[in-house]
Amino acid sequence: MAESIREVTPRFNVQRRAGVPTAREWRLHTALFLLTVLTTIFAGLLLGANPPIREPALSTPLDYLLYIPLSYIFSVQAYLKFALTNPEIIINGAAFSAALLAILFSHEMGHYLACRHYGVDATLPYFLPAPPLFLAGTFGAFIKIRSPIPTRRALFDIGLAGPLAGFVVALPISVIGLLALAPPTAHGSEIFFNDPLLFRVLARLLDVRLDPNSPTNPYYMAAWIGLLVTSLNLMPVGQLDGGHGTFAVFGQRAHKIIGRVAFGTIALLAVLGFWWHGSPSGFLYTVLLGIMLRVRHPQPPVMEPLGTKRIVIGLLTLLVFALSFWPFPITIS
Repeated sequence: MAESIREVTPRFNVQRRAGVPTAREWRLHTALFLLTVLTTIFAGLLLGANPPIREPALSTPLDYLLYIPLSYIFSVQAYLKFALTNPEIIINGAAFSAALLAILFSHEMGHYLACRHYGVDATLPYFLPAPPLFLAGTFGAFIKIRSPIPTRRALFDIGLAGPLAGFVVALPISVIGLLALAPPTAHGSEIFFNDPLLFRVLARLLDVRLDPNSPTNPYYMAAWIGLLVTSLNLMPVGQLDGGHGTFAVFGQRAHKIIGRVAFGTIALLAVLGFWWHGSPSGFLYTVLLGIMLRVRHPQPPVMEPLGTKRIVIGLLTLLVFALSFWPFPITIS
């Protein structure tokens, strides 16, 4: 996720020692992580379960008022009961949780360790659990940077360390997910998860047939979500990870122009995605990028040259973005 950074006046000494997490912070971050483990396991149950769900009665005005919350409660109860009587479903949920959280954890630890390297004070990763049946069981994760980033190179390294680390972990999980794909079924789903470029390249190398009617598996879905998060974070907008990298490479003025172009492109893709694929998900990205576009990006006090090595890493990050991004990730038939 995006890591906001603070502005600093150049006349101050920006070098400071990164803080050590307190016992209270360890308890908070551990509790959030364990809760996210539970919610992502529940999200993984949905991949292999199709239990009968009780319909709320509709006989009085109060029944109509309570229809949505009762439907939600009955659905959660049905999935829990089904999982308790089918332990293999719980194993699938645990596999999904472990794979997805491995990607998210690697992403955030990439940022965190880079902050520690440069003496930038940052929190441990906050994992955000989501209610059952909502999204992938998590709203993602983030760290909070509590001191200014001192140099251009530090901004570059801290910004891109997260998505690159997450991608490295997502790569073997993608391979496992593709190799575990089941044959297509006669009755396909109404929602299709379109494969990013990485899946398409790996499928050719592994001689795996990609078919929209193939049932998904925990590793495939964890990698799919992880790559989607990676591509979103690498958007060159505001204080997203890609925004940090863009600012470090091109400077303040180009960062603003590139961010606006990216926002306009995603807005257009959102309209086309809804028109061609029946998916409103692109509008959520547009709103997020619109918010990030309005967040001012502070400039590090020291803007030294990045050097050839970091330019090469920047080009490698562009390749990671291309492999992770797909303009229309979901099709609703």
